[in-house]
Amino acid sequence: MSNQRPIQVAIIGGGCAGMTAAFELTRPEHAGKYHVTVYQLGWRMGGKGASGRGPADRIHEHGLHLWMGFYENAFRVMRECYAELKRDPTKCHIADWRDAFTPDHFSGVADWSPSGRWLPWRVNLPPFDGQPGDPGNPLPRWTIADYLARSLTLVRTLLTAVQHHEASAPAPATAPSPSTAGVGTPESLLEDVSRLLKYGQLATLAAIVEALGLVESVLGVLPRFPESVLVRFLDAISTAARGQLEKVTEKDDELRRLWEIIELVLAVVRGSIRFRLLTDARGFDAIDDYDCREWLRLNGASERAINSAFVRALYDLAFAYEDGDFSRPRIAAGQAVRGALRAFFTYRGAFFFKMRSGMGDIVFAPFYEVLERRGVRFEFFHRLENVKLADASRLKPGERPYVEALEFDVQAQVKGGGEYQPLVDVRGLPCWPAEPDYTQLVEGKRLKQEGWKFESHWDKRKVGTKVLRVGEGFDFVVLAVGGGAVKHVTKELVERDARWREMVERVKSVPTQAFQIWMSAGMRELGWTEPPINISGFVEPFDTWADMSHLASEESWKRPPRAIAYFCSALPDAPEAEQQSPSFPEAQHEKVRRDAVRFLNRDIVHLWPRAQQKPGEFRWELLMDPSEAPGSEPRARGEARFASQYWTANVNPTDRYTLSLPGSLRYRISPLDPTYDNFTVAGDWTDCGFNEGCVEAAVMSGRLASHALSGLPRLEDIVGFDHP
Repeated sequence: MSNQRPIQVAIIGGGCAGMTAAFELTRPEHAGKYHVTVYQLGWRMGGKGASGRGPADRIHEHGLHLWMGFYENAFRVMRECYAELKRDPTKCHIADWRDAFTPDHFSGVADWSPSGRWLPWRVNLPPFDGQPGDPGNPLPRWTIADYLARSLTLVRTLLTAVQHHEASAPAPATAPSPSTAGVGTPESLLEDVSRLLKYGQLATLAAIVEALGLVESVLGVLPRFPESVLVRFLDAISTAARGQLEKVTEKDDELRRLWEIIELVLAVVRGSIRFRLLTDARGFDAIDDYDCREWLRLNGASERAINSAFVRALYDLAFAYEDGDFSRPRIAAGQAVRGALRAFFTYRGAFFFKMRSGMGDIVFAPFYEVLERRGVRFEFFHRLENVKLADASRLKPGERPYVEALEFDVQAQVKGGGEYQPLVDVRGLPCWPAEPDYTQLVEGKRLKQEGWKFESHWDKRKVGTKVLRVGEGFDFVVLAVGGGAVKHVTKELVERDARWREMVERVKSVPTQAFQIWMSAGMRELGWTEPPINISGFVEPFDTWADMSHLASEESWKRPPRAIAYFCSALPDAPEAEQQSPSFPEAQHEKVRRDAVRFLNRDIVHLWPRAQQKPGEFRWELLMDPSEAPGSEPRARGEARFASQYWTANVNPTDRYTLSLPGSLRYRISPLDPTYDNFTVAGDWTDCGFNEGCVEAAVMSGRLASHALSGLPRLEDIVGFDHP
């Protein structure tokens, strides 16, 4: 075995999925069995999570990147990466994963009050035991019944809070204990339920709370309990609760919000019973042909609850607008419910974690350093043009199709033929620059003068080509490009394989937009008096905002900004013909600038009431220009000051966000798919067990790709992967 040649693995794409696959395949337990080369467009790793350091070492991101406390796989891999990296804390202030990620308990949604104004709903989510990715302390594999029982406990807690709110007393800190009435046989539970239905004993909130405890007990004996009776009982509970609460909540925003959450949770419980999700082997996947709002409506949620701040935020955080059209919110119901339940009931440590620097610095620089030490080779400036399949006529009887060659355009060459060194030092922290180091490149000065855009889909310039052939340049391929790029690099697959053709047609993606501003005034001076927060569900075109002022100490300003704010949202898709124009990315970049300026002039005042100098005009003098010395005359005034900030239109195919549209998830291809003998896929666009665009999905997919080749990690060790 030791004399065998290592298996050569070509990983195309250096985002979370590709880097995870490389990390798993080069673990010490493989004893060098796999020799991995990562091929990357342009000069930096990261995919949609790539970041770069610009003027004054400003952090420039593709968007707003927060990690959630249920990202068990992502945190597990990153914690192992930092442990192996072994940075010296006396030389690098971000040496441990705890230095890199800080818990963020304060979140919110932008709530439109019936009184006719925006009232941010701020929530301090308590920490749960443990930390995400804790070794040797795995989470239980929750069933749908477990999720529903926890949901009912939540509803009982909220109803108890409403009782105490009405009595002007503080709500209890813990949920009420489950009811013991009727605990035992399905027959005794049926008798209790029938009695309550017959005599209508749900006239008070206390009675409703007890009735919900009874439902929790019933869940323990399904499917032996009559589903029709349970649905009737849930309907009676919902009707009684609505009668108790709707009038009370009309003039009380806090109670209204609680009632909206109660309504939504009861609709999820009722729908799970009606659609028999507890006994259907497909679980939540059984309702993925429905849009989430549509499914909630079918199961009794009111229009007010369906259009509440919480539901809007659920769509906003997933950029869930088909073609980027804000009038077409769509997300598969099963994945939306699965995501919400996992997010709220399985997080550990904190609901959100913020990174202490850019995602490139926190995630991809450590990945790069560890993998390079392990012997992984990185080929930057390689643009994949085609995955070439072996001619079907040459396949032997019983032989599976396979990838014969990988065809690349080489965008630039490194002087002396060595490896490109991508990182820069920012006060002891390895970081990615916002543009390549042209001094390392052959004719780099000319490339810079001519403005080569190495990450642009529309810039096809190259200095050469490279063809890798099976058995020579690679044995196995992991395609880990962004979902929007798949159709551009797999033309032969799409032409020959109906499943791939359906996938690229039905698994859609959407462009996104983001901007960042650095200000000389603190948030309190702008009128925001709460702690730093993350808010979604706000007005379009920028529905999500996060206070990222903590990053000021990581940048190199002569006078540090007192506030930093990040905004992002989906970006409406342009017609296909317009996208073919070479000037398309510049036009979209200008569109985002106009959107951002209009948003700051018109909308941000709802969150920052002192951000206007007069109605309809933002206080532009607050924006800090890194090229200006403290105390010097401003280089620009008014709206023109926005030119010194950072904004991006993520329209490149590799940067587009993968949607989870109703009816589309069945067309995703799994990394475990055995159709091709030496080829698998990785990315949040694959069928990976959590089919939504996020870091956790990408990491799960990368781990599955590694399993497809090596058998490791074991499927049972991939948290949340519960497919057969």
